[in-house]
Amino acid sequence: MIQTPYYLIDKSKLLANMEKIAWLREHSGAKALLALKCFATWGVFDFMRDYMDGTTSSSLNEVRLGHERFGKETHAYSVAYADYEIDEVVSHADKIIFNSIGQLQRFEQQSAGIIRGLRLNPGVSSSSFDLADPARPFSRLGEWDVKQVEPVMDLISGFMIHNNCENGNFDLFDTMLGQIEEKFAPLLKKAEWVSLGGGIHFTGEHYPLEKFAERLKRFAGEFGVQVYLEPGEASITKSTTLEVTVLDKLYNGKNLVVVDSSIEAHMLDLLIYRESAKVPPNQGPHRYMVCGKSCLAGDIFGEFDFPNELNVGDRISIQDAAGYTMVKKNWFNGVKMPAIAIRELDGSLRTVREFSYADYEQSLS
Repeated sequence: MIQTPYYLIDKSKLLANMEKIAWLREHSGAKALLALKCFATWGVFDFMRDYMDGTTSSSLNEVRLGHERFGKETHAYSVAYADYEIDEVVSHADKIIFNSIGQLQRFEQQSAGIIRGLRLNPGVSSSSFDLADPARPFSRLGEWDVKQVEPVMDLISGFMIHNNCENGNFDLFDTMLGQIEEKFAPLLKKAEWVSLGGGIHFTGEHYPLEKFAERLKRFAGEFGVQVYLEPGEASITKSTTLEVTVLDKLYNGKNLVVVDSSIEAHMLDLLIYRESAKVPPNQGPHRYMVCGKSCLAGDIFGEFDFPNELNVGDRISIQDAAGYTMVKKNWFNGVKMPAIAIRELDGSLRTVREFSYADYEQSLS
């Protein structure tokens, strides 16, 4: 048995997402790039590679990882590139997408050898949380003004538009794409390719994939472009758990258990977005607040119902622990870093990465 805590990637559950992506690619003509900002665990890239077209990145490290570990198409994007890194970024990328006209012009010479694009900001998004809203007031994420973009069209061949955030509502996607078509039509008609970014939960259980495929195909035909999608969460949703063990029990007005993990260190998005973890079936007569072991007072996974009383040594599986977890894990409090394990299609388990004191020490000076 693997020592907790560890992230457990279940390939059979990952496969369900991959098959939906493959179906969508076939029926819409769109290409799908794994968004490394969400999930970059390269131990399963060989498995995902057969179902996707490549990767997209947010930094030099990510574009290099995508190129070296995933292969296929490698798109480079960053909010801003530094002078010292642009040449290496270009060396790893098939396409480079600039966030601003200023960056495009600054690095025009260095990027001349690969396909170039520009990020557009349509001013609308599906985000209900200001922190993650790319269209928030005074956003730095992309160009807004069609008249400013038109003069640099000879430097680029396509666009990236990322304005969906955890959007499982096809009608909202459809409405916003219509607004994009209306606002940016003069630019889109001159483009060869358009990436519609990530944040579209099209692998969700009840998402209307057929309607989505038809809408993407219609968009591509209307403007004569190759459509790209950048699924992050949609690629890996429900594929991974964080396996933890109960270390202690307390009662302080509520029944509490402390586990050998931490949301601050191992599932940071729960803390950032004030969300509760998922511990199914969340049914039964025994209710516990599941708490992390760091010193942060709010290090709490949530309150859940269990069929049986919890005791020290019991295991808990925290669900949906792939997206924005392993890429954000940190050494806060020096809490033991979860290992990474894979459940193969035949049900066998293998540990692909363990972290030691040396990793903690070497992450500091």
